[in-house]
Amino acid sequence: MIGTTELLLIGGIALLLFGGKKLPELMRGMGQGVRNFKEGMRGINDEAKADDPSGRDAAHASDDNAPGAGSNRPQGDGEK
Repeated sequence: MIGTTELLLIGGIALLLFGGKKLPELMRGMGQGVRNFKEGMRGINDEAKADDPSGRDAAHASDDNAPGAGSNRPQGDGEK
């Protein structure tokens, strides 16, 4: 995890490299890029939910095929 000291150091280096006038423009562009990325991911998740006929989350749809899915009993011949 990045601490306060590291953030201040990175901010100082960015200020030296890009200058005080250019830095807000760069941060605004970065913020718009992150926003677009999140919107794209949200759209992909919405499409996956719409395509899933069971109504479950697409990330958990493959859990039904996992070994031992649906039961905590050991697999085998059954009862003796």
